[in-house]
Amino acid sequence: MKLKLTNKAYDIGKYVAQIALPAIATFYAGLGALWGFSKTTEVVGTITLVDTLLGALLVISNVKYNKSKDPAANQ
Repeated sequence: MKLKLTNKAYDIGKYVAQIALPAIATFYAGLGALWGFSKTTEVVGTITLVDTLLGALLVISNVKYNKSKDPAANQ
């Protein structure tokens, strides 16, 4: 099964991976430290793991896309 992302979906995923999830994790870590939230480490760790997975999938998608556009890379 091949998953093909539209440019818009890729751009959204990239924004989420590079900006939104790290910002949310940092915000939650800060609030957790200030307000004494329980399970702060677990929540921030989970967000970071999801972010890392999304980033890796986007890199793989980008590499495959670039290979499909470069005829020399397919030889």
